[in-house]
Amino acid sequence: MSSDAAETEALRARVRALMPRAKEDLTRLVALRSVADPRQFPPEECAATADYLVRAFTEAGLRDMRRVTTPDGTDAVVGHAPGPEGAPTVLLYCHYDVQPPLDDAAWRTPPFELTERDGRWYGRGTADCKGNIAMHLTALRALSGEDGKNGKGFPVNLKFVAEGSEEQGTGGLEQLVPRQPELFEADCLLVCDTGNFALGLPTATTSLRGLANVVVTVTTLKGEMHSGMFGGPAPDALAALVRILDSLRDEAGNTTIKGLPADGSWDGVAYPADQFRADVGALDGVSLLGSGSVADELWARPAVTVLGIDCPPVVGSSAAVQAKVRARVSLRVPPGMDAEQARAALTDHLLAAAPWGARVEVEPESAGQPFRARTDGPAYRALATAFREAYGKEMVQSGQGGSIPLCNVLASQFPAAEIALIGVEEPGCLIHAPNESVDPGEIEHMALTEALFLNSYARPR
Repeated sequence: MSSDAAETEALRARVRALMPRAKEDLTRLVALRSVADPRQFPPEECAATADYLVRAFTEAGLRDMRRVTTPDGTDAVVGHAPGPEGAPTVLLYCHYDVQPPLDDAAWRTPPFELTERDGRWYGRGTADCKGNIAMHLTALRALSGEDGKNGKGFPVNLKFVAEGSEEQGTGGLEQLVPRQPELFEADCLLVCDTGNFALGLPTATTSLRGLANVVVTVTTLKGEMHSGMFGGPAPDALAALVRILDSLRDEAGNTTIKGLPADGSWDGVAYPADQFRADVGALDGVSLLGSGSVADELWARPAVTVLGIDCPPVVGSSAAVQAKVRARVSLRVPPGMDAEQARAALTDHLLAAAPWGARVEVEPESAGQPFRARTDGPAYRALATAFREAYGKEMVQSGQGGSIPLCNVLASQFPAAEIALIGVEEPGCLIHAPNESVDPGEIEHMALTEALFLNSYARPR
């Protein structure tokens, strides 16, 4: 066995031996209800989680671990560890805040109690993103010794940042980057808030869709009118809104917004339609939308979604023609398309589609630019090698429909840096939904991948 192969197997054994410790970490983290919304959960829960990270990563070998308040008033956790002279610098990112549990009754296990069922670990944040915290800790312990005190140190210079309000989208960390760039500057930025395209398939996420949200309001009458007395000729605001929203897609389900090309193609991993149907729980006989492949529609073309409609609910509704209604519309924007221009095109489309002279107002909401990673540098070559050794399979590249605005901020601030998105969040995790879970095998394999990557990237390039 070569020295490299022996080193890989030694790391594999150390990571495997550390998995009970990883479960212990994740059990404690899941029990902390770190929803960064004081209207729902006490802020002390986030503070306790941040303090736990300070202690745990200090024990794992990082230095100067501390909380830093971001411009949105939440705390990031930062630290570093020096490597050998001349070694490259790697930033390890994660976030410690989580989504609220949503419907408690829909959970089969307590949302804030790690529970093992059918080989998976259940609980809010087990994957997104506390599972990635456990991954980082396991990788660092495997490299430096379980307590970080064996004197071996790390093969690269390390920086660590854990965000405290990622799920709330308040942008605190994005605002912190230009104010304190020294906390983030690195040759490679490992953004660990994604995961493998499928369980056990090593994946680098190289494409993120941008976001452009608006609220459209339709008004047709001074007030609601009795549908029996006036229904028919009376201009119905809800009917007008339905026609406007229907114009956003054609009969095949393609997004049809004037000025936005909808014919892009994806050149990475394919997403089989049958697998996608299973992943989203599509009902028998219900067609998938769009004329392109699933991957094209997900990662290379604009996609419009109606997120909500304000109108009378079925229960409690009266016999009335509606005078004023509104809807929240979300447009996901693929790389190569500007999010602000896309939002302007969406606004123009909604205004132009108004029937019967209905008055339409469009209010802009959040927007974020899409992201596409450079994949031709030494960090990606080292990552591909690490994935191959950890999983015994070649790394694939996939996109992700969600937006991570931090990636664009980092790319703008550090244009020479390589940004790689990896993590433990494969489709079966059901992140953001009830019954979130993680496969512990993914934590083990991804921790090994990270440790192998740091070793490989440290070598002469």
